Amino acid sequence: MEKESFVECERKGLERLINFRLPSYFYKVGLVVAGLSIAMMFVRAFALEGDQEVLKEVLRRALLVGMLLMSIARDKEEDEMIVKLRMQSYTYALVAGSIYALVMPFIEYGVSNAFKPEGEEFHDIGDFQLLLFMLMVQLLCFHTLKRMR
Repeated sequence: MEKESFVECERKGLERLINFRLPSYFYKVGLVVAGLSIAMMFVRAFALEGDQEVLKEVLRRALLVGMLLMSIARDKEEDEMIVKLRMQSYTYALVAGSIYALVMPFIEYGVSNAFKPEGEEFHDIGDFQLLLFMLMVQLLCFHTLKRMR
């Protein structure tokens, strides 16, 4: 009996984690945060002078937070089909992100050495680039799958 209650408690906790969603208005909040951070990135790049590395990192993180809010916000009509499409889009994003992380450094290395005779050293992609790619793939796949249903 004790073992069954432990398993039931673990199952409920896992279901709570899987079904975690923010209210639907967080999609708009995430959209505003992402939009403002993109706009500020352009302002920082073209209007501000000097070394703005801290502002650059803050804006990058704000963009990721905005996209994450958009990703985990509930849909207005959240049903089983929407949940399935969301999980499918997360799967696509994970697979595409893994392939991107494995292949892209070699592509960058090959292209940089083809155009620069002195060559460039091999380096991995950064966390921002990978997370941005995965969130973009998830959001695009989810909305495309939702339109096609």
